[in-house]
Amino acid sequence: MKIKIDLQLFAEGEKTEKATPKKRRDAREEGQVFQSREVTAAFILLSTFVLLRIYGKYGFNSFIKYMTKIYNSIENIDQIFIENNLMISFTKTIGVFFVLTAPILFTAFIVALAINYLQVGFLFTTKPLKIDFNRINPIEGFKRLFSKRALMELLKSILKIILIGYVAYSFIKKNINQIIALPGLESTIILKNIADISFDFGIRIIVALVFLAFLDYLFQWREYEKNLMMTKQEVKEEYKQTEGDPLIKSRIREKQRRIAMSRMIQDVPKADVIITNPTHIAVAIKYDREMYHAPYILAKGVDLIAENIKKVGEEHSIPVVENKPLARVLYDSVEIGDVIPEELYEAVAEVLAYVYSLKDDY
Repeated sequence: MKIKIDLQLFAEGEKTEKATPKKRRDAREEGQVFQSREVTAAFILLSTFVLLRIYGKYGFNSFIKYMTKIYNSIENIDQIFIENNLMISFTKTIGVFFVLTAPILFTAFIVALAINYLQVGFLFTTKPLKIDFNRINPIEGFKRLFSKRALMELLKSILKIILIGYVAYSFIKKNINQIIALPGLESTIILKNIADISFDFGIRIIVALVFLAFLDYLFQWREYEKNLMMTKQEVKEEYKQTEGDPLIKSRIREKQRRIAMSRMIQDVPKADVIITNPTHIAVAIKYDREMYHAPYILAKGVDLIAENIKKVGEEHSIPVVENKPLARVLYDSVEIGDVIPEELYEAVAEVLAYVYSLKDDY
């Protein structure tokens, strides 16, 4: 005996569907956005090192000139250690240091804003600040501690340490002779060589961090898309919320159709003539010179609706004219409320002339 099992039943609870635009908007409003902090950190370091390379020499020389000026302004070296002089010198030094480092700090701040904006865009929401007791729940915290994301963060940190360690080892091994020779050089040359070595070392570290940031970016994107995925049932429920229940929509459309039909039937008594097929089609026509330049359609229908139109017409003594070709063309080509096309003027005029002649005879 074979038993058929619908595997779709097992897939109902699995997140197999891509996130809908509404799901993405809701997640963004909740503060759930796609972002890699490694990318931000890497570009901040890169911009800082580049600016240090360009601006560092000028800043260092300016600071040395300032310190030289401070010490030259004191006649007796013992006066440096007077509390008041120390306080003044310290305050001025901090101010000058801040002025000299401000361009670097400002650049890092602008780069951080730019990278975050490129990743997230403009977003202001207070929902992540709402109290969530799951965050302080020990059980939930324990689960997060040993979650897949935590494991990946640990592996990422280990990979970062290994990669940076390897880069540092390779750099020192390559430049060991130059580093050892530094103590035998003049102080100015030592400082220059240290700056060059530090910059070269920093650039290599940053290249390694950019590589890690690229991998982290791909990982964060994959995790973000995976977390946003929806079950088939969630997609159905969202469709009902946004588009409405199909059953309710069909009922609304049916009700609207009935209202429109009722209004159309109510206009039939205003017609000048009803042109029929004769049994399947009925078209009610009205000619009002003050409203339109040509006759227009008041009502039209087939089968049961056509019978209702003819019935209402008979009750109000509206002339009924049988003209199969004209009835079919009017029904197919002219909508309710529209005037008849120019190519049908003559045919409709003949019918109206016939109807008016009947009224005159009466």
